[in-house]
Amino acid sequence: MPWHLTISVCRDVDEPLSRQIQSAIKEKIRNGVLLPGVPLPSSRLLARDIGVSRSVVVEAYEQMSAEGYLEAVQGSGTRVATRPVVGVDRGSGLDEPTAPAVRWDLRVGATDVTNFPLQEWLSCYQRATQSLGANDLSYPPITGIPALRTELASYLGRVRGVRVEPAHTMVTMGFAHGLGLICRTLPTVGIDRIGVENPGSGKQFHFIRSTGMRAVPVPVDADGVDLDALARSGVRAVLITAAHQFPTGATMSLERRQALLRWASDVDGIIIEDDYDTEFWFDQRERPPAIQGSDPERVVYGGSLSKVLAPGLRLGWLAVPEWLFGAVERARATSDQGSDSITQLAVSEFLRAGLLDRHLRRLRPRYRSRLETVVQAVRRHLPGASIRGASAGRHVYVELPHHVDEAAVVDGALRLSVLLRGGAHFRLAETPRLTTPPALVIGYSAVRPSDINEALARVGESYARYADPRPNRNGASLTRSTGQPLRIPRSAAVP
Repeated sequence: MPWHLTISVCRDVDEPLSRQIQSAIKEKIRNGVLLPGVPLPSSRLLARDIGVSRSVVVEAYEQMSAEGYLEAVQGSGTRVATRPVVGVDRGSGLDEPTAPAVRWDLRVGATDVTNFPLQEWLSCYQRATQSLGANDLSYPPITGIPALRTELASYLGRVRGVRVEPAHTMVTMGFAHGLGLICRTLPTVGIDRIGVENPGSGKQFHFIRSTGMRAVPVPVDADGVDLDALARSGVRAVLITAAHQFPTGATMSLERRQALLRWASDVDGIIIEDDYDTEFWFDQRERPPAIQGSDPERVVYGGSLSKVLAPGLRLGWLAVPEWLFGAVERARATSDQGSDSITQLAVSEFLRAGLLDRHLRRLRPRYRSRLETVVQAVRRHLPGASIRGASAGRHVYVELPHHVDEAAVVDGALRLSVLLRGGAHFRLAETPRLTTPPALVIGYSAVRPSDINEALARVGESYARYADPRPNRNGASLTRSTGQPLRIPRSAAVP
């Protein structure tokens, strides 16, 4: 193939031409310019492009192949080696640590992309491309195409009780993108610190700090974020997961919601509502609506399609108070030029045709069944443990007896080829007033249902040394954070 490579050689120096070619290509590999697997021009083409004899390039390619920088692929020519050369660091400080190879991965946050509704999506994508107008392939409005903003405002109102006009709905490239926009906007209204739930998402905590904002951990209890601690922190903005707190699963009570809104009014502040995992609600209690619907001028509401469709779509949304929307729009205008128009049109069609509702109705029984399996496995293999929080989402928070060494259980499970996180992994800071028992956070969305019991049996082997030796007919205690029995209904009438 007629690949092109931009390098040059100099004939006015003593260094041999072959070595100059090697140095130039190696530098591009070390700097990450040439990535693993990238094809290089044939020796004949590269020799012609830089004006040297073919034998010079052949010598350079052969030497770099011997050193592990390049590899010759039968029928495909010469490529950058797919395995990095020792000493060549292609990592990033923002990358996830490499997970060890295990048989069962029970970490939270993964999405089972095998559930992606491919045929429905292709149909919507086809309709979107067939109806493209003259302006649809130009730069999109940075706030999102009008058709999608209208569908989102309608959907969020119908399903989550969000009160927002399409004009104040912004299409983003995922929730993190929207959070970054808010972080860049808040200093323009005099806010330079954001309270974050503790325990909570370490990714969001560090992401906020990377924007220049100060993230202040605020403890949570069985009813949600601790308002006394929030008031003491002195912040005027807070990021919350009210319906299904991450990771404890606590649902913010009505009284706490009302008090939180009063706090925002008293400090002239902002609540950022991450409506995490509310699409999957199995609890017998009615699913609480979004807080935003109670005070649209004090709450920024955000969400995405990452967990319900696929994170690769990179599409989310913000419902922004009218008085703040212009500032968010200006912040975005300095950072990007909007989201992919064709994907927006396809998602608009997906919503308009009711296909997201249909997809979620298919998913809920699957996840509910997995949750039931997890509950039964915890009862069987972790005697004395308690499942806390609402029956919802794609993970469970399993509180362990106080005498259990959480880290030892996690390490022991890893030796048995099970990867999961303990509660300490999600603590953003130690809080003297808050003593949290040891816990395990078990994600079940990306593990096969048939594997759940076997995986938790291995966790049980690691936990066995700490099990209460006294007989316990009921096995694990399965409770909500309120202390009431945790019951998972066989059907959930959630739109």
